[in-house]
Amino acid sequence: MTNPKAIDPEVLLNHPTVKLTTTSNTSALQERLRFKPEICDVFKHACTRLEDDLRYEFQIHPTAKEKLPDIIHNAVQRVTGVDSVDEKFLRGFKKERRIGIVFSGGPAPGGHNVIAGLFDAMKAANPNSRLFGFILGPDGILENEVIELTAEMVDAHRNLGGFSMIKTGRTKIDSEKKMRLARENCKKRGIDALVIVGGDDSNTNAAFLAQELYHDNIQVIGVPKTIDGDIQVRDKNSNVLCAISFGFHTAARAFAQNISNLCNDCSSDVKYWHVCKVMGRVASHLGLEVALQVHPNIILIGEELADYIDVDRIEKAKKQGSIDYTAYGMTLRNLSRIICDGIVRRAAVGKNYGVIIIPEGILEFINEIQVFIIKLNTIIAEYNQTHDTDFHSDFVTLEDKLDYLRRLARLSREDKTFSVWNTRDDDLFNDIPAFFQEGLLTERDSHGNFQFSQVQTEEVIMGLVTDYLKILQERGEYKIGIKPDWYKKTLEKEGLNPGTYGPLLFANYGTNDPFLQVKNSIVSIKTLTQELVRSGVIRDADAVPAAILKVFQASVPKFKTQNHFYGYDGRGNDPSWFDCTYAYNLGLTVFSLIANQATGQMAAIKNLEKGFPHWEPMGIPIAPLMHLEDRKGKLELVLERALVDVESPAFKVVKALRKKWLAANAGPDDYRNPGPIHLLSENGADSRPLTLALNDLDRPNTDKD
Repeated sequence: MTNPKAIDPEVLLNHPTVKLTTTSNTSALQERLRFKPEICDVFKHACTRLEDDLRYEFQIHPTAKEKLPDIIHNAVQRVTGVDSVDEKFLRGFKKERRIGIVFSGGPAPGGHNVIAGLFDAMKAANPNSRLFGFILGPDGILENEVIELTAEMVDAHRNLGGFSMIKTGRTKIDSEKKMRLARENCKKRGIDALVIVGGDDSNTNAAFLAQELYHDNIQVIGVPKTIDGDIQVRDKNSNVLCAISFGFHTAARAFAQNISNLCNDCSSDVKYWHVCKVMGRVASHLGLEVALQVHPNIILIGEELADYIDVDRIEKAKKQGSIDYTAYGMTLRNLSRIICDGIVRRAAVGKNYGVIIIPEGILEFINEIQVFIIKLNTIIAEYNQTHDTDFHSDFVTLEDKLDYLRRLARLSREDKTFSVWNTRDDDLFNDIPAFFQEGLLTERDSHGNFQFSQVQTEEVIMGLVTDYLKILQERGEYKIGIKPDWYKKTLEKEGLNPGTYGPLLFANYGTNDPFLQVKNSIVSIKTLTQELVRSGVIRDADAVPAAILKVFQASVPKFKTQNHFYGYDGRGNDPSWFDCTYAYNLGLTVFSLIANQATGQMAAIKNLEKGFPHWEPMGIPIAPLMHLEDRKGKLELVLERALVDVESPAFKVVKALRKKWLAANAGPDDYRNPGPIHLLSENGADSRPLTLALNDLDRPNTDKD
C-alpha cells in the first residue's frame, strides 16, 4: 500500500478551511467587539453636571475625619444631563485632559468596558484628551510604567473579559515613600486625574491618594470592582447606593453554568457527590447567588453559621442546671453532621449523589476555628516569650505539637485556673483532619497571624463528613433505599419468594413507601447471614442466595466525591450583558466626575436591582465609608466589606427552598439550568443578579419593572 502524498505544511496552513478553523478571530469574538452597551439617559445630553444629594448621610469615623480632612465631607453626587450650559462651564467640561487609569487586585469581567466608557466620553468632550494606562497595577504608578491607550487598543478589548489591556497587580500604595513616588510620577506624566479600579483595599488606596494629591490638583476617582460582591454601599439609614460591584454577575453565572453541568453529570451516573468550593474569602455572596442560579442539594452560607445555636446542647445543659456557652456558634463537628444528614436522607431514597456548594471562606465563620486560632496564637507566643528557642524549633513534627497540647489539656484538669487549652479543646482539635491540624499549628506570618488562605476548605469539611458517614454506615443508618419493583424482580428471577425475605431484610416492608430500607441491624454479609439463619430461611452452612446478596450490596453506599474550585475561571470570563452595560456606564460616570472637578469619589450606579431605565449614575464619597479594622495585627482605616445579610429576602428564599433542593424524596431533583452567558438585551430574571432582584422586594416604594 502506497503512502498518500505528503502535503506541504505551508500549503496546508494557507488552505481556507484550515484558516477558518484555526483563526482566533472567531465569530463570537466579532459579535462581542461589535456590541454597543446601552447608556443611561443622562449621558445622552451634551454635558453632565453633578448635584449634591443631601438625602444620604454617613456615620463618619473620627479617624477618617482626622486622616482624610479634605475629602471627608464630600457629599453623594447625582449625575444629571444638560444640553444648555454657560460658556465657562462648557470650557471646563471640554478642556483637554491627561487621565491615568490603573487596575488593582484580581481581574473581574467588565474592566475593559470601564476603560472604553471613560475613553469614549473623554474623546467626545475633547478629541485631544489622552488616556494612559499604568501597567501591572499600582506598580505601574510607582515605577512609572505607562502606555497611552489608543482607539485601536480600546476597540480590540471592548466587552471582553480579563484585564489584559493594561494588566493588574496587588501592590498597595500604603507608605510615605510610595505616596511620594505616586505624586512624582503623576506629575511627570502631567496626569490631571487618576482612576483606580479595584476592591475594598484599592478604593481605600484611592481615598488616601485623593487626600495626598488634593493640593496638587490631581483628582482621584475609585471604581468598585470585585467578583466577591462584598463592595456594597449603604448610607447610615440603610439606603442602597451601590448594590454590587461589577464582575459579580458574570462570575456567578460562569460558576453556575459549570455547576449546572455537574448537576447533569451526577444525576446521570448517580455515583458522585460534587463538592464545589466557590470563591469568596470574606463573604458568601457568590455562594448565595450561585445557589439561586442552580439549586444545589446542599448549600452552606458562612454568615448563617456565625449565628448558629445548638438547641439540643442548650437543653441538655439546662437539665443539668448549667449553661453551655459552646452551644453558641457552629463547630466543625456540627457542620459535618448537617452535611451527613442531607447525604443520608438522599441515599435513603436511592440518591447516593448530589451537589454541595461551599463558600471559600466558610471556616472563618466557625467559632471553634476562630477560638483555636486565638488560643494557638497565644500558646505559641507565650512559649516563645518564656524560652530561649521557639515553638516550631522545639516541636518539629505534628505529633510533637499534639503531645504538647495534650500536656496542656492535662494541666487544665489539675489546675482549674489554667484555661488556655482544656480537654474539650483537645477533643475537638483531635476531630480535625491531621493536615488541617498541621495547618493550624504552622508558623504564623511576620505579624503573628494565622495564614488562612493556605487551608483547603473543602478537604477539611469533607474529611470529617467521610469519617462520620463511616460511623453511620457501621450503625446501619447510612444505606441506599431499594425500589420495591426492582427487589421483587431480582428475587423472582432466581425463583425466590419476595414476601418471604422482605420482612427479614427491610424495616418498612409491606408499607407504601417508595423505597425499602434495609434494617439497621444488617450492616454486613455476616449480619445478613445471621438474620437469615435466625429466621430459619437458610441453615448455618448454607450460602446466602445470590439474589439476596445482590439486594444487600445494592443497599451499601459507596461515598465518592469530586472536588472543584470555582474562582479564576469566572473572574476571567467574558462579561454578561449586565456587566458589559454596568461597567461601560461606570466609565462614563468616571469622566463625568472628573469633568466636574470631583475627587475622592467612587463612581457608582444606583438602582442596579431594577431595570436599566431606572439606573442612576452617581459619585459616592469614599472617606465616610471607612472604618477601623484589624489588618495584620494592627488597626487600619479601610473600606468596610459587606457580608451576606441573613435577614435579606434572598437568603430567606434560599433557606425556605433548602428542603426542596435537597430533594430527599422519590421525585426528581430540582436542579436549575441558568444557560450560557450571552449579550442579548435585558430580559428575564437572569439579566441581573438574582440576589439583587430578590432583595429589592423588601424595600418600600420601589418601582417595579
